[in-house]
Amino acid sequence: MGKDSFSFRQFTVYQQLCAMKVGTDGTLLGAWARPGGEPGSVSILDVGTGTGLIALMMAQRYPQARVWAIDVDEAAVEQARLNVAASPFSERICVEQMALQQLSAPISDRQYDGIVCNPPYFENSLLCPDSQRTTARHALTLTLGELADISARLLTREGELSVVLPADMKTKMDGAAALAGLFPHRCCLFHTTPRKAPKRVLLAYGRQPATAVEQQVMVMNDEEYRKLTAAFYLHSSLTPDCRK
Repeated sequence: MGKDSFSFRQFTVYQQLCAMKVGTDGTLLGAWARPGGEPGSVSILDVGTGTGLIALMMAQRYPQARVWAIDVDEAAVEQARLNVAASPFSERICVEQMALQQLSAPISDRQYDGIVCNPPYFENSLLCPDSQRTTARHALTLTLGELADISARLLTREGELSVVLPADMKTKMDGAAALAGLFPHRCCLFHTTPRKAPKRVLLAYGRQPATAVEQQVMVMNDEEYRKLTAAFYLHSSLTPDCRK
């Protein structure tokens, strides 16, 4: 693994053009998220695709899926397009430079069975001097409220919005989803070690209430984690950093 690339079982992610590199956040979400509705051909939207990692993972997991990957950053879009073109899934992934807000104005004719997002979440912290990293890390171009509200309009009846966030932002995301009319479907708390508090939370929401919210706890490199990521990592011990 070089610093400018990360090799997975079926594709390689080059990342020299992107401010945010391959990390555990994106890998977890790409392996955990699932589209709703009937099995078979599904449509998936990856919001803030960056390197294209999550879009590539979803395309690998769902061989009949069509994946749309969007990002506001020009360099990230270029990087994602290069990664997609070099992958076995190039015919099923479309990468576009656009904001999520553009898809919903005034009312989109597109609908998705799955929307996945590793969203920017810093709101009141010091901005990074690097404008590309600021866009990727800070909620200046997409707030959690906007993500939930627009997703509620773009999801199919049985579709799911899946996100990964710092664990202490679960309440905020739950509130944004509720205001948008979305219901919690699944929740996974992710720990880097068994004795530490959860570092990340994976959350899934849908337009229809769930009979019961699926609850899961996962620890880095435990059996559940290895099972979840086995189809992607070349070696079980080779995992990206747990950071955005």
